[in-house]
Amino acid sequence: AQLHQANLLARIDELLQQHGLAPQRLQLEITENFIMNQAEEALGILHQLKQLGVQLAIDDFGTGYSSLSYLKRLPLDVLKIDQSFVRGLPDDPHDLAITRAIIALGHSMQLTVIAEGVETKAQELCLAAEGCLQIQGYVVSRPLPADAFARKFLSPGHAVGTGESAPV
Repeated sequence: AQLHQANLLARIDELLQQHGLAPQRLQLEITENFIMNQAEEALGILHQLKQLGVQLAIDDFGTGYSSLSYLKRLPLDVLKIDQSFVRGLPDDPHDLAITRAIIALGHSMQLTVIAEGVETKAQELCLAAEGCLQIQGYVVSRPLPADAFARKFLSPGHAVGTGESAPV
């Protein structure tokens, strides 16, 4: 719904300046289904957001009816593998084949690939072996209040994403 707001670009630019945030530090996630249902209109807005310097991610990739010819026209930075494919890893050969293909597609398009819904160490290791080095999910952490997140992940000496402290 926000992509349809008439003043969206000006508002994002204003907020970035107001808070002193570099545009490339802001990542907006757009679902694959939204993009496919709003094809031409979405494409124009996404290109304008990209011109601001904002990072763009396509969420839930592989769950909709993506047109690969349309995908190449999108100004994306990140491709997120939907958790419905991650859930069956490493044992389901179909989930593995689809995940492997999405990772290869993302890398060949020079996109960052992130797997969503990673809940087990076996899934994490499988994804790493396939070349997907960024993950989201309970294997990293359950949702946390902001102050607990800061203590756990932003404290000095913490190795982000490993759940362990780095030597100081």
